[in-house]
Amino acid sequence: MARWIQSRRGPVPADSGRHREDRGGTEATAASAGAGDAAAVAGSAESAGGVPGADALAAGGAGLSVLREALAGIGTTLDEGTTCAELTRLAVRLAGGTAAVIRRTGRTISGYEAITGDADALPDARWATAVARETGTPALGAEPEPWLEYPGATRTRIALCAPLTSGEEAYGVLVWARSGQPLRRAEAELLSLLAERAASHIRHARAHASVNRTAGDLQRALLSEPGRPHPNLDIAVRYLPAGGGVLVGGDWCETVRLHFGRTLLVVGDVMGHGLEAAVDMSVYRSSLRYIAAADLPPHRVLRQMDDIASREADLRPATCLLARVDPGRHQVTLASAGHLPPVRIASGGEAAMVPVPVGPPLGTGLGGYESATYPLAAGETLVLFTDGLVERRGEDIDRSLERLAAVRFPGGEGLDDVLDIILRRLDAEHAEDDVAALACRPLSR
Repeated sequence: MARWIQSRRGPVPADSGRHREDRGGTEATAASAGAGDAAAVAGSAESAGGVPGADALAAGGAGLSVLREALAGIGTTLDEGTTCAELTRLAVRLAGGTAAVIRRTGRTISGYEAITGDADALPDARWATAVARETGTPALGAEPEPWLEYPGATRTRIALCAPLTSGEEAYGVLVWARSGQPLRRAEAELLSLLAERAASHIRHARAHASVNRTAGDLQRALLSEPGRPHPNLDIAVRYLPAGGGVLVGGDWCETVRLHFGRTLLVVGDVMGHGLEAAVDMSVYRSSLRYIAAADLPPHRVLRQMDDIASREADLRPATCLLARVDPGRHQVTLASAGHLPPVRIASGGEAAMVPVPVGPPLGTGLGGYESATYPLAAGETLVLFTDGLVERRGEDIDRSLERLAAVRFPGGEGLDDVLDIILRRLDAEHAEDDVAALACRPLSR
């Protein structure tokens, strides 16, 4: 996913590092100047009560490698809040004092965030907010310095704002303050460098978050409106995305009305995660709706879906389970393309796995699907699910299915209650993969 974002990043304008211009040197010269003045920075931090570690920058030529190692501590994750906290901690470690961030998202300006040090030492938030709002506005005349000192500063109390800008985008400001010696140019250069590095990582974090939201919105839009079954069948659906570090995957559910009061239930899982898996999921779902309209037996629906998918070179393979429920005849016909079997819950609360002939996943072009028909009386519940519900790292899949079959249900509960019990007993909220589950129950006439 990081490579996907990197390939879509626009080029950074040549003037994005404008604080290095008008100094008669290149970017490397500016970096060297910051390292050459490292002793002054370390001395300033030490006199202001800076933490040990800034002294390492006073090592002359070794200061550059120390600074490079320190900069590697910014942007260790794709979380914007974490990056801001890393920025303020490093600013205080290298320059002493107190540091905070004011974030800018569009026209929205936050208050002080990620404060490291004494919050009372920070300047008036109204001034810092105004600076954040104007960050990125073109200046008239000579290029300004890449930082702005607090006009209300005294001889013994200083503060500055360093903009968080990357290219033409502004993400807020780093606010730094200290009581003690006057501000040195080397200190301002160092803080500006830290802010610039953090802004680049914030840009990545926001791009990553945007892709994540897009995938999530697409997945939720596809899952929120499965087709309506016939009135003789009650259904309930659940979808739980995996933990915060995992993007939305390709799990999906669907219902299709057929003739003579029958309903086709579908649960599928596209291999992989992220936006690409969600897009492929929509392709399989559209294919299913088109083929199911012909009212074919479940195994023939899978055969045609596999044939179509195998001709799409970029389409990821997927598993799929079909259940054609016929309440009028009190039966269900099942067919599987590499998918786990469903669980049937009797009216008394006992659960049991329903064996299903398993064919290869969709997209392989191998075919070979079969159907099997079982009784499903009114009041009985059938639950279809994706592997994220039961699979656990290091556990055999048969053992995983046994845990599900061992769940007992009180009589008379609704379908939503059934799914809630299953998700709770199997600790689905901490699953390593996305979870989709579809429960159905034929209604009495």
